[in-house]
Amino acid sequence: MPVAHPEPIAPAADPAPRRRQWGAEKRSEPMSIVHPKPTGRKIVLGRLGIITTITAWIVYVVTTILRQFANNPGAGFRFQLEAASYLTVVTFLTFSALMYLLARQGAMYRFRDHQRVPRGELDRHFARYDDGVTVLVPSYAEEQEIVRATLWSAALQEFPDLRVVLLLDDPPFPTDPAVIQRLERTRALQTEISDRLRAPAGRALAALAAFRNGDHAPSSDLQRLISEYRAAAIWLEEFAEAERIEDHVDEFFVDLVVMGLARELRLVLLALEAAAAQSAELAPERIEELHLRLVRTFSVKTETFERKRYANLSHEANKAMNLNSYISLMGQRWAVEDAAGDTVLRQVREGEDADLDVPDTRYLLTLDADSQLLRDYCLRLVYFLESPGNERVAVTQTPYSAFRGAPTRIERVAGATTDIQHILHQGMTYYGATFWVGANAVIRKEALEDIVEVETVGGFEIRTYIQDRTVIEDTESSIDLGAHGWKLANYPERLSYSATPPDFGSLVVQRRRWANGGLLILPKLWSQLVERRRRHERILVREVFMKVNYMASIAWASFGLVFLLAYPYDSRLLSPVVFVAALPYFLAMGSDLRDCGHRFSDIFRIYGFNLVMLPVNLAGVFKSMQQALTGEKIPFVRTPKVKDRTAAPALYVLIPYLMVAFSLLTLYRDVMAGNWGNAAFAALNASLATYAIHSYIGIKNSLVDIALGTISWLYVEPKKPKPAEPAVIPKTAEEVDFSSILYHGDRRLNRDLRGSHDRRRRASGL
Repeated sequence: MPVAHPEPIAPAADPAPRRRQWGAEKRSEPMSIVHPKPTGRKIVLGRLGIITTITAWIVYVVTTILRQFANNPGAGFRFQLEAASYLTVVTFLTFSALMYLLARQGAMYRFRDHQRVPRGELDRHFARYDDGVTVLVPSYAEEQEIVRATLWSAALQEFPDLRVVLLLDDPPFPTDPAVIQRLERTRALQTEISDRLRAPAGRALAALAAFRNGDHAPSSDLQRLISEYRAAAIWLEEFAEAERIEDHVDEFFVDLVVMGLARELRLVLLALEAAAAQSAELAPERIEELHLRLVRTFSVKTETFERKRYANLSHEANKAMNLNSYISLMGQRWAVEDAAGDTVLRQVREGEDADLDVPDTRYLLTLDADSQLLRDYCLRLVYFLESPGNERVAVTQTPYSAFRGAPTRIERVAGATTDIQHILHQGMTYYGATFWVGANAVIRKEALEDIVEVETVGGFEIRTYIQDRTVIEDTESSIDLGAHGWKLANYPERLSYSATPPDFGSLVVQRRRWANGGLLILPKLWSQLVERRRRHERILVREVFMKVNYMASIAWASFGLVFLLAYPYDSRLLSPVVFVAALPYFLAMGSDLRDCGHRFSDIFRIYGFNLVMLPVNLAGVFKSMQQALTGEKIPFVRTPKVKDRTAAPALYVLIPYLMVAFSLLTLYRDVMAGNWGNAAFAALNASLATYAIHSYIGIKNSLVDIALGTISWLYVEPKKPKPAEPAVIPKTAEEVDFSSILYHGDRRLNRDLRGSHDRRRRASGL
């Protein structure tokens, strides 16, 4: 299988579809948009699981730890240290399990109580609506087809004033012909979408104008509306028929995004035809609302913005500053100005000519370039923000689910963990502990203006709305918004999907980034809590526990697992009660996996998956510690999104093999010593880690990655001698770059001036 670079490059030709592995996901249809209502039995079992976990931990502390100290008052320092460390590890792992059970319980309460807003109420609310949404799609070195599907899913959102902006972060002037070709194709996407939508949008607008300007005859008005809905559905069906399907993501786009909208319009068409057959009369206001629905579905403004073209915008290599650069321009008009070879944007006053007019909107929708939205996403989430009681909700979203039909085993299991996280995030909203998950979100721009930080860099104003101090910018922004009195909420439906890395190498990049930054943000959480107490807000302990667990559980779970794997704890500290404390967590996860269309047995596959990802998580935690000590930002590494395999660093491939070898050694020693509890744990780890290496990394791929890593470590590229600087020849007045001197001063020319001065000194004998 070919190996891709961590920073993806454009392929010369379209790669072949990824070959499906044995054990990949067979199901391609997604889950229902509305979560099934949990039964009373399931809710009761969830409560019993929480009670069992807490009770088992207390029983373990009393019957094992305290009893050992009471019965062995002369126990040595080593045993006391082992007991303290083992209790600490068990306590932290039990705490995380308890937070899982508590979050899923809150999710079940929300799913039970959720009532979907009727379509007619949405139409009524937005009938005379004039606020807009700007969809921001940050993209860097993405495959054109991935970005295209994302932009289409945003463009087909129904909303009164919708603007879709592709924030292209690639270097704007590449020299590689393949990169130039890919970049030009990506730039052309917004034109393709506008051109394709011009015909259905024009037809819908003409029909609305004819209705508004004509005499209202109920039968003819209804027949015109039927004709328009039939034409719109046919247009979408023809669009879907012409699409090329190469993988499960393409299938999702065609079947759920395009055909999902077509099926909904067909359903409306069925109702209209039934009304005509029954000689029913629809109110003119209702007919106008249905015409508006078509107009808003097909009417969209699209554009591409490249911040790296402008010297006065931040060029920091991360998604946060890409978003911040465009947001800082909104609501103002700008002139493009040449500044001694650089291009800068200058704000212009009213009445002056402008090269760039960036409209302001009340809401922003951030959407990763590998995500897709289902119909009604904008409509329902903005309606939620404007509902009574939600005036202080700054961010709402539907935490994304994984695309179904994954062709690789690792993508299927990683996608299963994503679907589990969707449930947990829904439950965290129940307890007021919501975090912004950056793949998609509707944001109230007023809230971003509250948390903006302004600084001057090189004479230009840089406005930072979304912090880029860590690589998990959405988590830090959640804390900032809470400190300013804003809330966050997850909408209890499945309306967004996002890609899961299909191989171990790209997954390493993603999960290492996810594990980096949580510890750095913890102090900010404390500051937020202090500020909220000053405002006399009510703060519940369970909210604090959930937030701390969300930000720090990767750190303590990783270190705890290392201790359990590596250290041979005294058998007197082991107890079946520890297994009882963990049992509700695994049973609940198995049930959740089955509800999401996965297998109950995936709890074992996820455990093995977590074993091979252990070094990746630890690397992310150590990066956080490094940043805390040095104060320097950790570079933002984007997840590669290529159809070929991404090579993994050799260390992350080698460590799982060492874990298997050490577990087998531990198994042998424990069997010889008769320590059967530790032996069973070592056997479980060895078998599941071996399965994970074979299924998720691959024996052949791991050998290739280790060999590549070894070669790159052994091979040191010889240093090339620094080329001698060309002699500086004094310039005549006609040759002097006066614009650089006037704009930059001596920053660019001081070396030339010093060279000329030195030559004059030598010529004069000084």
